[in-house]
Amino acid sequence: MRKEDCFYLGKIVKKHSFKGEVVIKLDTDEPELYKNMESVFVDIGNNLIPFFIIKSSLSRDTMLRVKFQDVSSEEDADSILGSGIYLPLNLLPKLTGNKFYYHEVIGFTVIDKNYGTVGSIVDINDKAAQPLFEIENDGKTIFIPLIDDFINTVDRANKTVEVEVPEGLIELYLG
Repeated sequence: MRKEDCFYLGKIVKKHSFKGEVVIKLDTDEPELYKNMESVFVDIGNNLIPFFIIKSSLSRDTMLRVKFQDVSSEEDADSILGSGIYLPLNLLPKLTGNKFYYHEVIGFTVIDKNYGTVGSIVDINDKAAQPLFEIENDGKTIFIPLIDDFINTVDRANKTVEVEVPEGLIELYLG
């Protein structure tokens, strides 16, 4: 399985017992959707390896305690500690309206209500406190904060995102 065909679900953050159980910190607003999984892909050395789940239980909001098949000791658990957990993209629940997954809008055209066509989304920068659309415009990069009040419409059929940002924000990057 290739990483491009998967989405990041979370990270193995700690061991839970001496029998190889681990705790996964889920990176989701709906952790209950993932409490009865049969398997996940674990990122080991930049390869996604399938791991089968014997049992799991959700504790404290986004913490999923998991017992994997073939992980039966502290040493086994140590070998996967800190690893990312991934699932195939086709397992993502479908979003509608103005809600979207970051990977879903890459390549969409951004149109500002006042400015017009801004450019094409090349990435979502989520390293800062506020996630940002990273938009390519004729060799220049424009950043627009992902704020609900700025996003008017997400049109999946036409691959566009209509925004209305404060006056001067776009021109700031083009000047």
